[in-house]
Amino acid sequence: MEFEVLLMGIGGQGIQLIGKTLALAATREGRHAMLAAEYGGEMRGGPSQSTVVIGDAPLRALPILPSAASAIVANHKFSGAVPERLRPGGLLLLNSSIVDPETAGDQHRVVPVAATALAVELGAPQAAGFVLLGAFNNVTGLVSQEALVAAMTELLPPYRREHAGSNATALAAGAEAVSEVVV
Repeated sequence: MEFEVLLMGIGGQGIQLIGKTLALAATREGRHAMLAAEYGGEMRGGPSQSTVVIGDAPLRALPILPSAASAIVANHKFSGAVPERLRPGGLLLLNSSIVDPETAGDQHRVVPVAATALAVELGAPQAAGFVLLGAFNNVTGLVSQEALVAAMTELLPPYRREHAGSNATALAAGAEAVSEVVV
């Protein structure tokens, strides 16, 4: 079985880091994962996209996805093609602090999470991406929460290590935000 996810947002939202975190957590749990990243030359504000494919067996192709089973959309700015790339009935997890869930249409299982607002509430505005990842993982059950926290901690560069605790709290808050969602 393979599971694909598109992650879309803008530079500075942590899209690349949450994609790497999900892929590393899956491999640490004995699954296979591939990751592809695409982003503009801007440090912040430009398009940022990551694709992750997780499988129970070795993967046969690069994770260049014309369509996918799921998507995380952190910002509306560069997310226009996501609904068309998501297969009918696919999971679409949106940062409803920024992205209007009404724009998603009715062909997908839409899960809105006010990630930016929740991260600000937690005192960690930089952690909105981890709120989204925690929510996504709780809905899909792809990996354990512990694997996500361990992968995130390992991937943080030394100059960002002080954020490990708030990022772990954001992962848990995202999971809690969708604890009653049935998709």
